[in-house]
Amino acid sequence: MTLYAIGDVQGCFEQLLALLEKIKFDPNTDRLWFTGDLVNRGPKSLETLRFVKSLGNSAVTVLGNHDLHLLALYITGKTPQKKDTLDSVLGAPDRQDLLDWLLTRPLVHKEKNYCIVHAGFPPEWDIDQATTHALQIETILRSCTVAPFFLNMYGNTPTKWSEQLDGWERIRFITNSLTRIRFCRLDGKLEFKQKGKPGSQKKGYFPWFEHPYRRSRGTEIIFGHWSTLGYKNTDGVHCIDTGCLWGNKLTALKLDKNEMYRFSLDCPRSMLISAKNT
Repeated sequence: MTLYAIGDVQGCFEQLLALLEKIKFDPNTDRLWFTGDLVNRGPKSLETLRFVKSLGNSAVTVLGNHDLHLLALYITGKTPQKKDTLDSVLGAPDRQDLLDWLLTRPLVHKEKNYCIVHAGFPPEWDIDQATTHALQIETILRSCTVAPFFLNMYGNTPTKWSEQLDGWERIRFITNSLTRIRFCRLDGKLEFKQKGKPGSQKKGYFPWFEHPYRRSRGTEIIFGHWSTLGYKNTDGVHCIDTGCLWGNKLTALKLDKNEMYRFSLDCPRSMLISAKNT
């Protein structure tokens, strides 16, 4: 059995199939981990969802912010944003099966010494705390309080973790950390608006994984969400969102015992435009 982690697909279905062909993926013997954001902004979110769901136990996907946004549209009737490309999913005859399945996906998945999450962790959390907090959100997503969750999910506050946080503020902080984090300060305060690569951020902020007292060290963390960062392999963290949606690459990371091998597929914009028009 071979395990591969794959970066943000975001509806780039044809590119995903091409990458799987490149790595000679066999669903009977191999497994895939997806960093989340299976959907949105790309041309084939519906096909991507159907395909990953069809893989059954051969695939694990954590939830990303775009996946949660899709679920919010479905459950609350929220108006889509101008850049959303989710109409095909919301209008599909099998949408309920697909989105009920998506609701049961984790926000953090840990296996042996690997942990996969969409965006990352605040510096105060170790891996056990992160999985415990993620479980709190996962439990809500599978409960009768799921609609209030999505009505209270959006927003950039609070920005700093405290065990005293409660109610929707606690829930929103956990969700934002796992699905939206990029930069933080030395005091642990997070910044959710900045999307550029390291070096472009406001003074006093740095990538979450560079925090000198980050408690999640000791586990190999695989994440996506940060296309302007691109592929990153440092200090036990591995960013594999390499900007397929923006005409760059789709990346698979082969997790083979104590070694990692990277496979990338070039995704020129012409491929995305062609796929969108089919």
